[in-house]
Amino acid sequence: MKMIFGKYFLSFIIVFSSVINAQAQITSGKIVFERKTNLYKKFKDDNVKEWLKEEDKSKVDYFELYFNDSMSVFMPQESDLKERMSWATSKNITYQNFNAKTTLAIKSVWGEKLFVQDTLKKREWKITDSKRVISGYNCRKAIWQMNDTTRFYVWYADDIVPNVGPESFAGLPGAILGLATEDGGVIYFAKSVEALNPTMEQLSPKKGKNKIYNSPELKTKLEKDFGKNPWGKAMIKDLFSW
Repeated sequence: MKMIFGKYFLSFIIVFSSVINAQAQITSGKIVFERKTNLYKKFKDDNVKEWLKEEDKSKVDYFELYFNDSMSVFMPQESDLKERMSWATSKNITYQNFNAKTTLAIKSVWGEKLFVQDTLKKREWKITDSKRVISGYNCRKAIWQMNDTTRFYVWYADDIVPNVGPESFAGLPGAILGLATEDGGVIYFAKSVEALNPTMEQLSPKKGKNKIYNSPELKTKLEKDFGKNPWGKAMIKDLFSW
């Protein structure tokens, strides 16, 4: 009886280990993110509370990240529901090609789509010993100091092999499943992770005949057009935080 029990127990351990190893081998898939934006922290106008009610200060948006071992696309999740305060947050589409080391972002600026192509962003990450579980995956915390006043915290899972993440974030030894600004004004968390094989059509941008900017060109244009009012300044900062 003990031999039979031991045999079945050993089989269970082998199967369990296989499941864990299978999870560690994810090289392509889909991640659904929830983004929460604190609009009081985004719009720092002294009069913001006069026109933005307390119950509306937190805005939630959903995004999908499709990826394989060399390409990714991060995009807003489609919905038939009518969105409240759609103007308050930006919803960019970001394509990244890790072999070509290029990124193409389609930025939505008050109804107009602007195309921005650059090389992949290089960020100096400080990897810490802090850990947490997100969507069932063990994640490690890393920190990026963007400038003297802006710091980002991320949590990445090395069980998901490609170094992908929300917006243009990447460059860590695994997929980023959580991201937050230091003040908690913007927070992304993965709600689900699914192993699948995206098509090349999904992962490849369609530029058409649209004008292609680089980041400095577009920032100069937007500052000229909208940089003289608080709304414009907040929009420009939001677009180029990533």
